[in-house]
Amino acid sequence: MIVLPIHSEIIEYVVKRGLVKKFEQQVNLFQLNPFYPSLETELLEPKHLRFWSFRVDKKYRAIFISTSEERVREYSLTQRTSRS
Repeated sequence: MIVLPIHSEIIEYVVKRGLVKKFEQQVNLFQLNPFYPSLETELLEPKHLRFWSFRVDKKYRAIFISTSEERVREYSLTQRTSRS
């Protein structure tokens, strides 16, 4: 899996929140196996838009779009909300 260059605003967000090491570790794991169990990779709703996410840590998820079978573009990093 090839992750295309990550936008500078996402990198800034990661740095500001002290997530650099976790983020890099999870992206590297994602490149090796996008469905590795600890990533908790999931297809987001509405499914036809093909937005996916994987776990960075308990609080943050990375959102991405698959641009082809072997390439993905990081779209955003988001803080998880609690589910009621």
